[in-house]
Amino acid sequence: MDEGVVSKVKAGINAKGIIGGVIALVLVYVLSQSFFYAEPGYIYHVRTVTGNEAVVTEIGYKFYPFGRYNAWKRAMTVQAVSGSQTNAITAERDPDSASASLPPLSIMFLDQVDAHAQATVRFSIPADEEAFLKLAHEYRSPENLLRTALLPAFKETLQANASLMTAEEYYAGGRTEFNSEFENQMSNGIYLVKREEVTVNTNKTASASANAALGTDQEEYGEDSKTIFVVKKVRDATGQPMRKTQRFTDYGITVVSALVTDMKPNQKFIERMQLKQKASADRAIAREQRVQEEEQRLLAIARGEREVAERQAMAKVEQIQKTTEAETEKQLAITRAEKLKAEAQIQRETAQINLDKAKIEAQTQRTLADAEAYQKKVILQADNALAQKLDAEIQIQKLWAQAYAQRKVPTNVFGGGGNGAPVGNDYETKTFMQMLTLDAAKRLNYEREVVKE
Repeated sequence: MDEGVVSKVKAGINAKGIIGGVIALVLVYVLSQSFFYAEPGYIYHVRTVTGNEAVVTEIGYKFYPFGRYNAWKRAMTVQAVSGSQTNAITAERDPDSASASLPPLSIMFLDQVDAHAQATVRFSIPADEEAFLKLAHEYRSPENLLRTALLPAFKETLQANASLMTAEEYYAGGRTEFNSEFENQMSNGIYLVKREEVTVNTNKTASASANAALGTDQEEYGEDSKTIFVVKKVRDATGQPMRKTQRFTDYGITVVSALVTDMKPNQKFIERMQLKQKASADRAIAREQRVQEEEQRLLAIARGEREVAERQAMAKVEQIQKTTEAETEKQLAITRAEKLKAEAQIQRETAQINLDKAKIEAQTQRTLADAEAYQKKVILQADNALAQKLDAEIQIQKLWAQAYAQRKVPTNVFGGGGNGAPVGNDYETKTFMQMLTLDAAKRLNYEREVVKE
């Protein structure tokens, strides 16, 4: 084959290769400029080469032939936190996924105390196509929305919220109210307020001592009232607070959350609060000491009352014991008396019975004696008591006979006086015995002769 022909064929092949490569590059460029990947959590504003617009909310590859697109986060966050070095907006690239990070924002409370506040507000952009396109046409990019709408609203609302209360109120328990009002104003608009001077009574009076003649009864002096500044909300005819609406709400942007995370007042206020805390702690300690002293006083009173109660109880016990003993002695005495009375009654009844018995026995003895006497009388009247008289005579004779038999005299008695004096012979003794016998008979009053009828 001719070399020229070969050269032409090679040239044709090279030309086709170049053309194919160019076509391939063109296709790659076209494809790279016509497709993008829709990430989750974003809304995309797509503009095509033909002038059409579209809103992409679904995840995946999307076609936009030689157009442009902007990525908008569904939720944008504005933060004022420690550690931020600049006010620059680093949307979509912040590693903490914040739309905008600011240093702590300086605010001023109602009582002219400045502080640095750390807060976070999260906004949600509209998802429907009409509202989103309106937002995209107005602000063109998320950076412009943050810079011109969300950040100014964040700052203005936080500063306006600080003017509703004093730092004293905030740190005295108004933190929750402050946070709630901040979220309310971010969502519904800033309150229209007016600052007024109000005179209030302090309920404190003081007395002067300049007039020595008045002594302690000095006249009151000084101010018993003070003027304070009060911020009042402006209200409409219906009594509802009037607000300055947030401009971003006109484009369908809503507030998801609004948080005040930290508040650092100036150093002078901190020192004042420390002094106040110290004074409060001192008051609390003094109050506790007063309570302790009061408890000690009450304890001493209670101890004294307890001792008095113990003494009263002991005295009462002793009194009850003595009373019981006295009552017991009384009952014993009564019992003894009743016993003695009963014994006496028994003895009296016994004596009465014995008396009656003795009377009956005496009466019986008298009756018996009367009967015996009557019997003896009858007997005596019948035989002139001969048996008794004889028995008495016999006994008398026995006694004389016994006495005579036992007399100690000599057998023979010698003597005899010429004058007739007795010498104790038998004749004289017999005569003497007869005389005694007659005397005894006389005494018995009976006659020895038997009376014959």
